[in-house]
Amino acid sequence: MRVPIGWLAEHVDIPAGTPVEDLDTAFVRLGLEVEEVHRPAEVTGPLVVGRVLEIEELTGYKKPIRYCQVDVGEQQPRGIVCGATNFAVGDSVVVALPGAVLPGGFGIAARKTYDHVSDGMICSVRELGVGEDHAGILVLGDDAPAPGTPAGPVVGLDDVVIELAITPDRGYCLSLRGIAREMGTGLGVEWRDPGALTPPAWSGEPAWPVSVEDADRCDRFSMVALEGLDPTAPSPWWMRRRLAQSSVRSISLAVDVTNYVMLELGQPMHAFDRDRVRGPIVVRRAREGERLTTLDGVERALSSDDLLITDDSGPIGLAAVMGGASTEIGDGTSTVLLEAAHWEPTGVARTARRHRLPSEAAKRFERGVDPEMTVAALVRAAALLAEYGGARVVGTPVDVDTRGPRPTIPLDPARPGRVAGVPYPPAQVTELLGTVGCTVEGDSDRLTVTPPSWRPDLTDPADLVEEVVRLAGYDEVPSVLPTAPPGRGLTERQRRRRAVGRVLAEFGYVEAPSFPFVGTAALDALGLAEDDPRRQVVLVRNPLSEEEPALRTTLLPGLLAALARNLSRGIRDVALFEHGAVFPGGERSAAPLPGVDRRPDDETLAALLGAVPEQPWHVAVALSGHREPRGWWGQGRPAVWADAVQAARRVAEAAGVELTVRAGERAPWHPGRCAELLVDGRVVGHAGELHPRVCAALDLPARTAVMELDVDALPPASVPVGPHLSSFPPVFVDLAFVLNAAVPAAAVEESIREAAGELLEAVRLFDVYTGPQVGEGRRSLAWSLTLRAPDRTLSGEEAAEVRRRVVAFVEEAQQAELRG
Repeated sequence: MRVPIGWLAEHVDIPAGTPVEDLDTAFVRLGLEVEEVHRPAEVTGPLVVGRVLEIEELTGYKKPIRYCQVDVGEQQPRGIVCGATNFAVGDSVVVALPGAVLPGGFGIAARKTYDHVSDGMICSVRELGVGEDHAGILVLGDDAPAPGTPAGPVVGLDDVVIELAITPDRGYCLSLRGIAREMGTGLGVEWRDPGALTPPAWSGEPAWPVSVEDADRCDRFSMVALEGLDPTAPSPWWMRRRLAQSSVRSISLAVDVTNYVMLELGQPMHAFDRDRVRGPIVVRRAREGERLTTLDGVERALSSDDLLITDDSGPIGLAAVMGGASTEIGDGTSTVLLEAAHWEPTGVARTARRHRLPSEAAKRFERGVDPEMTVAALVRAAALLAEYGGARVVGTPVDVDTRGPRPTIPLDPARPGRVAGVPYPPAQVTELLGTVGCTVEGDSDRLTVTPPSWRPDLTDPADLVEEVVRLAGYDEVPSVLPTAPPGRGLTERQRRRRAVGRVLAEFGYVEAPSFPFVGTAALDALGLAEDDPRRQVVLVRNPLSEEEPALRTTLLPGLLAALARNLSRGIRDVALFEHGAVFPGGERSAAPLPGVDRRPDDETLAALLGAVPEQPWHVAVALSGHREPRGWWGQGRPAVWADAVQAARRVAEAAGVELTVRAGERAPWHPGRCAELLVDGRVVGHAGELHPRVCAALDLPARTAVMELDVDALPPASVPVGPHLSSFPPVFVDLAFVLNAAVPAAAVEESIREAAGELLEAVRLFDVYTGPQVGEGRRSLAWSLTLRAPDRTLSGEEAAEVRRRVVAFVEEAQQAELRG
């Protein structure tokens, strides 16, 4: 919301000499964020109001040239050459005299041009730096001051504009009326309500037949009819200037007046061409199949939830959002229907978002406007159209009003003090709420507060508490650092989660957290089957994006999107990880909606917690490119599925549990290159290569490796015990077994450990070979065994016995043979 200080000063007695910085501070103190202060362009030197006395049309040139005699308040008029033709004799204009410097360093001097001496310049809006209109000269209108009057204040060259960021709960501040009320309170000065208008004694029949079929979504609908409007009458300069300062484009007098009144009073209006309205006005919901072409020229398919303004021809306006093209004010419009209504905010918000029409009217209605302003806005608009366009009101206004009494709010006067930690006496609470506009009744023990009509956001005692604290001053609330209670440090779960993130970072992975939302397209790209549990998602009621309306059931969509984004930016070797909650779907009970006036009881809390989905903590990694970089030392090593498995082993090690691996199958992994991750015989995750179709769908390189593991499924770690360090020498034994390629290495390792017994200190797979020497469908696995006794040096016979026992057991258990 842009607030011109000159306009604000018409309604608030701002103390003379108050600097803009003090106004900025006052706005901030009232809880209104100042986004920017717009200062006018700088013009130096003589700039005055002039009146055109004579115009001589110069001929013989390629474009129209006029030599004008202009009265600038001196004894003799000045002759000025001008190429614009939009002004006539008797018009008041702005004249820059010799010595003036316009914005951009454009100096004015008397000079000879077109065989005449031009003793100054008649200025346009753009040349003065107060707008972008450069189609013609700025004509001030009949109410312009006398010639010779300094023109700076007239055109707004001394008017600073403060731009405010208005939060959704303070829609009343989207008007000069609301801002003036706030500023009067903040500065402690008098302010005048521009909405305090008394309707004239209009007489006759009602302006137009009107009926409202949906009173729940339109509880007040007002309308007035006018005729005799001069369609050529221009909007006065002061109005065009204020609209431009508020970033509103000037269109025509009728439209400009409705926009001006909206900015002034906060009541959006709409003007219909009365000659194009067919029959009675009916406010109703849309019917299936109806369509409406709005003022932006777009034909829109309507929903049964859309509220319409209709006549006998059908829809003529999308209520509270945008009018229809069939009744648009045109260049020849001389009869007008002015409409001002009060619409239910949430319905307006749904319609505006459904049709993607964030209009200025919808922005105000969805935040709540003052229903008392409908007739006042009509009075103000009719007066402006009569003054500047010659329009006259026909008949009496229509005012369909079905509102009920305003609700009251009980308030303990001591509650603001308890919340803020600052003592507010009951008398001060009553006074501050009265400043807001509330009607306060009661005594020092209990108050009954009736909020004003322009504050629909005041619905609960907490809202009143906030108003008391805000007006008393947030800076009066002391900043007290609470004493931290003693604790026992991190919980076991917190330590485990931190350890998992730390070990992956140390292992060369970069954390890439993502938003916890997912859409159907991402699940389709992963190739998940229709009955896959990961497709049972929890939908968010008000999602940030329509493409991702659900909570994630797996970390992979966000992690793989981050991987693809990095690769698209030229990073070839990427290793990312993410750990966070996932949200499995399924049948759940509906969550109740408790009030805010009291603490929910135990039953309500239990129902709330029962409706919350489980949120297991997962960790996932994704890597592509080289795991070990290339250099003078060699060609490097590309990332493979084994790296994803090794990342899972590191996670398990950090969690203090032992992980086993076996072949598995699960989307989105490649069926033949997917490993199940098990702890105590329970599957806790998967790792391996992505399926080629998934890589193609997500624009990832072939053989991209990923891992996902459920950290919360890991059992608690046992108390760590330091290893026994033996001072006796080890014995190293290398064994290579040839066996069926389908036999997993983990099974062979398990057989080795079982056969070797207590003398086995460590076992490591150091070579895998496939080729013609071992036969088709077979492979060779080479193992290094470290044998050591804790109390003696092993003899050669003991080591040989262990070797013999291991060979025999593996050959029998895995149908393997020792490779020579």
